[in-house]
Amino acid sequence: MTKITMTVNGKTRSGDAEGRTLLVQFLRDTLGLTGTHVGCDTSQCGACVVHVNGKAVKSCTMLAAEADGADVSTIEGQAAPDGTLNAIQQAFQDHHGLQCGFCTPGMVMSAAALLKDNPKPTETEIRHYLEGNICRCTGYHNIVKAIMAASGQDVGAIAAE
Repeated sequence: MTKITMTVNGKTRSGDAEGRTLLVQFLRDTLGLTGTHVGCDTSQCGACVVHVNGKAVKSCTMLAAEADGADVSTIEGQAAPDGTLNAIQQAFQDHHGLQCGFCTPGMVMSAAALLKDNPKPTETEIRHYLEGNICRCTGYHNIVKAIMAASGQDVGAIAAE
């Protein structure tokens, strides 16, 4: 067992982990942050996306030890301390960008990374960026609308599918 210490959502957090422990397991099982989901265990679905040192990563593909000393942001850290949703989360709610909610944490974290790098993405750019995130419920249309809305763009321009 190795002691792993990282800053998670602005707070220093530590725990013991085996060398083979994945970051997603460490976040969920050791730190109790269960908002990051495990959907496929093969890096295909994107439900486990978190930010490590400002970069979106699939936490099922990274060892916890690789994140030792890193700054990690999870879905739990996206809302304001009083529970107020951030712009992306609110847009997902307002534009019905979720149904069962399983993919939502990864979608929100991916959207945050996209909007950080590209504050006004086109519909095509959003769809391309989300290729690593699978949603089995919504058909992506409302997710794309939500991300467009979160970026301050008019969602009326998106054709219904």
